[in-house]
Amino acid sequence: MRYSKLFGKSRKSIPTDAESANAKYLLKGGFVEQLSAGIYTWLPLGLRVLRKVENIVRQEMENLGAQELLMPALHPKENWEKTGRWKTMDVLFKVKSQTGKEYALGATHEEVITPLVARFVQSYKDLPVHLYQIQTKYRDELRAKSGVLRGREFGMKDLYSFHRNHEELQAFYPEAIRAYNEIMNRMGMEIRVTEASGGPFTEKYSHEFHILTPAGEDALVICGSCDFAQNKEISKFKKGGECPKCGKTLSEAKGIEVGNIFDLGTKFADTFELSFTDEEGKKQKVWMGCYGFGTTRMVGAVVEASHDERGIVWPKSIAPFDVQVVEVKSKKPEVRAAAEDLIRDLEQHHGVDVLYDDRDDASAGEKFADADLIGIPLRLVVSEKTLAKDSVEWKFRAQKEATLFPSKEVVGKVVEWVNA
Repeated sequence: MRYSKLFGKSRKSIPTDAESANAKYLLKGGFVEQLSAGIYTWLPLGLRVLRKVENIVRQEMENLGAQELLMPALHPKENWEKTGRWKTMDVLFKVKSQTGKEYALGATHEEVITPLVARFVQSYKDLPVHLYQIQTKYRDELRAKSGVLRGREFGMKDLYSFHRNHEELQAFYPEAIRAYNEIMNRMGMEIRVTEASGGPFTEKYSHEFHILTPAGEDALVICGSCDFAQNKEISKFKKGGECPKCGKTLSEAKGIEVGNIFDLGTKFADTFELSFTDEEGKKQKVWMGCYGFGTTRMVGAVVEASHDERGIVWPKSIAPFDVQVVEVKSKKPEVRAAAEDLIRDLEQHHGVDVLYDDRDDASAGEKFADADLIGIPLRLVVSEKTLAKDSVEWKFRAQKEATLFPSKEVVGKVVEWVNA
């Protein structure tokens, strides 16, 4: 991809209300464009990041044994009336058809997935089943804020599990936690699995998955010596107190919630008459679990946790490109030829994904500033100076110092790094 042809380049001015780091750098770097408060267009650069997040989530859901489907975003009013949430969910967007029928834009999908499963599950042999989707959600937030962290339209992966009894659900629950931990590890983020309120569906704790960052909206009580963590809203423990698991001193931290999982019990199954016949021919209730993960929210959370004063520092696994090649403008045609030869070798022979800054109207300083802003993990510079030394400048975004590598060694080192 030539930067000169990229739709949605970096810009110097952004909306004055873009106060959070993710809003500032995603807008400034040309990753997203705001249409209205809490509503964003994902530009080509940002969409590449989002798709990589989704692919990691999808792979780990498949590893968990879940099957992907795609449910409607437009829901009949009667489904929401059955659960009593048509009137009680204050963030629900409601629309009226010219036919007179009313619908909801999907804020969550229990009202759709449960009657769907009821049509296909009859016997104990049909259970357990785990179904997920990656879908756009709509919530009428009174105060959409913090860039893509809290929007009125956003991307989400929601998984629903269906079980023969509560014991089977309880056995699956830690498997889902492990899958979420693997998702976060692959995205290079430090995560804390945090106990939180069980909400209206269960008296037990639910679990939230937080990226620790001072920009977080949630206050957590955590232990630095073990994995104990609770949302401060429900915690009986305080900063400076004793950890109930290991006895060490507790502290407080801020976190951005990117996922949550909880036991739904039989509430929705009862409402939509979702049941099965057991081995003895008796009708039994189906137990459900729900496991959400904010895909667009994850992009914003990564920016909040991984940036500096110059811009974004993307983890390698979700960066929009593997490498950025910067050609320093020169009157010597061999500079461009060397840059294009390098890129051709990386892309065509080794499958490396390259963003090539080929702009003729930008100075070296402007190109380096944009590279820092965009945040691709590895930058390679080709210039008259590097050619004079038969070298290419190599610099990691997360490091200050650059290194010169002999031109004949660079491709091999890039391929080795990409595949590490």
